[in-house]
Amino acid sequence: MPARLFSALSRWGLEQLHRRLGSVPLRVSLNGVEKQFSDAPPVAKLEISGLGKLLALARAPELTFGDGYSDGSIRLEGDLLAALEAVYHSLQRRRRGWRTTLEDALLRMTQRNTEDGSRRNIHHHYDLRTDFYQLWLDRELLYTCAYFPTPETGLEDAQTAKMDHVARKLKLRPGEKVVEAGSGWGSLALHMARNYGVKVRAYNVSHEQIAYAQRRARLLGLSERVEFVEDDYRNIEAGYDVFVSVGMLEHVGLANYDEFGRVIRRAVGEVGRGLLHFIGRNRPAPLSVWIRKRIFPGAYPPTLKEMMDILEPANYAVLDVENLRLHYAKTLEHWLERFERNRERVESMFDEKFARAWRLYLTGSLAAFRVGTLQLFQVVFAGPECNAIPWTRAHVYDAASVATQPQEALIEQWTAAT
Repeated sequence: MPARLFSALSRWGLEQLHRRLGSVPLRVSLNGVEKQFSDAPPVAKLEISGLGKLLALARAPELTFGDGYSDGSIRLEGDLLAALEAVYHSLQRRRRGWRTTLEDALLRMTQRNTEDGSRRNIHHHYDLRTDFYQLWLDRELLYTCAYFPTPETGLEDAQTAKMDHVARKLKLRPGEKVVEAGSGWGSLALHMARNYGVKVRAYNVSHEQIAYAQRRARLLGLSERVEFVEDDYRNIEAGYDVFVSVGMLEHVGLANYDEFGRVIRRAVGEVGRGLLHFIGRNRPAPLSVWIRKRIFPGAYPPTLKEMMDILEPANYAVLDVENLRLHYAKTLEHWLERFERNRERVESMFDEKFARAWRLYLTGSLAAFRVGTLQLFQVVFAGPECNAIPWTRAHVYDAASVATQPQEALIEQWTAAT
């Protein structure tokens, strides 16, 4: 290609990218052709490997950057977190997205959360090696937002505080039957049974997580009080007092909210109560195309209005709504720091491309919660005939009501055994 034509196309591509992203403190270069997107000092510099990559980046910035950063064809020098925060701020101010419409439509079609589709989607993300997650999650393997009583609280204590926060909001009473939709590696179910005297049946379609949780229940002597079932939430039956779902609603999909509501109604009836803990948004928008394609297939973060399509048809009353957005940002700070500390081990388990993709995923998630493009909601609800409603919120924040027993010895025993 003639040098003048190459230079003209490069400058045109850089200008198109600038228009898509807005005024952000970035410098972007391609073989000597360079453009700064803001008068402010750049927080990062992007070096693009070729003209085709630049034109693709201008057309579909999110997907192209995600793949290019992962495979090294787009190199970033500087602060990745600051760069992503600046871009998210710019897009939010301009109320513009950067998703690829065709790609978004294809993902909606191919990643639908039917029973078979949910298994495929969950398998893609959660059935990675458990020892991978052990590198950067807390000892209890809680892969959801922690609750930090103070900003200085450590991750292990904050995750235990989150489990108590959930249990106290539900006002669990000894002998009650609890059903959990989406159990992760089992920590919340075991915690509720051990510290609040309830019986728990937990559903999950991740084979890796269920097998781990079942082994853990046996080791802790809780198999008689906690049952982990490898099955879809749609097959939850009746007969429970409490329904709880932490970090699972994002995988249900809007098209299934009516059925999800019927499942809750069947499970806890007119007098039951429950809690939904989920990543959400202030305005309706799909999750990142790149994250859905490479990391989290089938995921969707609903608004509170969209979430009500679950509760309203069942005539359920909303008792409490809390937004823990900055708690999730703090959680991700801990996860990202631990991930970076174990980066070489991640690469040895998988490869450099995988490690770079997950670094981008965790960093981008942290940026989204800091900027506010993602929220973290906890919603407590009750059936129309439920009068077991707290008079105040004192039960949630009264430290004397915390029922947690010392767990250090059991955690160390479990860690050694695995």
